[in-house]
Amino acid sequence: MKLFNYAKADSAEAAVREGGISDTKFIAGGTNLLDLMKLQIETPARLVDISRLPLDRIEEMDGGGIRIGALVPNSDLAADPIIRERYEVLSRALLAGASGQLRNKASTGGNLLQRTRCYYFYETAARCNKRVPGSGCDAKEGFNRILAVLGTSEHCIATHPSDMGVAMRALDATIVTLGGDGEKRRIAIGDFYRLPGDTPDVENVLRQGELITHIELPPAPEGRQTYRKVRDRASYAFALVSVAGIVAVGNGKITSAQLAFGGLGPMPWRDEAVERVLVGQAPSDALFAEAADVLLRDAKGYGCNDFKIPLTRRTLIATLRELTA
Repeated sequence: MKLFNYAKADSAEAAVREGGISDTKFIAGGTNLLDLMKLQIETPARLVDISRLPLDRIEEMDGGGIRIGALVPNSDLAADPIIRERYEVLSRALLAGASGQLRNKASTGGNLLQRTRCYYFYETAARCNKRVPGSGCDAKEGFNRILAVLGTSEHCIATHPSDMGVAMRALDATIVTLGGDGEKRRIAIGDFYRLPGDTPDVENVLRQGELITHIELPPAPEGRQTYRKVRDRASYAFALVSVAGIVAVGNGKITSAQLAFGGLGPMPWRDEAVERVLVGQAPSDALFAEAADVLLRDAKGYGCNDFKIPLTRRTLIATLRELTA
């Protein structure tokens, strides 16, 4: 780990002023950033500690939505009675991620910003455009078993590792930020992440020094909710494929569907065309297979991860069976 300067922020406004200085990073739980600093993948000159800011509450909003502070620990969010009752998919996703110890420290905002777990991103001797822009991508011809099959580019096939983010995408979360000039932004989670294109090192739309302060969820959706995660072992493993599903059925037909996917793309993945196939139709395996066809129409494997395409099909069909039973 390289030497760095350290400062504590006593307010969000102070944090963004400090964070606006180049080569500065915010640190909260540090569950991802510190690992990256130890490996010298992240080498900030300054850290601004935001862990003591009053952003650790879960509050009901007018109209029935929920406002979640960016510093709410993942464990607290998963266990909150309102989250468990109204946003079961989010609680399930959080409990499917990491270990209990990590969930106790990991923050809600930090979870959304965690970096990929691509082996070549972590191996500093390998070529990785996300780590060193323009250096190349060894993952494409390498051991890419856990990597993306949707939304990739010739420059990067990394996946986003968050479970929580997948549930947030299905729930239409809004990310609230504060900028160094005092500007407050509300960014739909679908607009927050960027596809790799030819700049895979730019992963989201945050500006230098911009701080996530809250995440807002709209009123709880109708229908059943679930989070299904397929992984190599029963705990403490990243998703090969995951599905956050919310489906309502009335009079024998699907009346609404919200589906997001993990382990498939460089961001929590959602394709509303899949949902449109389902809505207004009677549940059936044939319908679910058609939805899988739409989801995977542009999927591309890179050898070791080819299996993800049929695995995703089976996982989506099984999830939809559960939600419409």
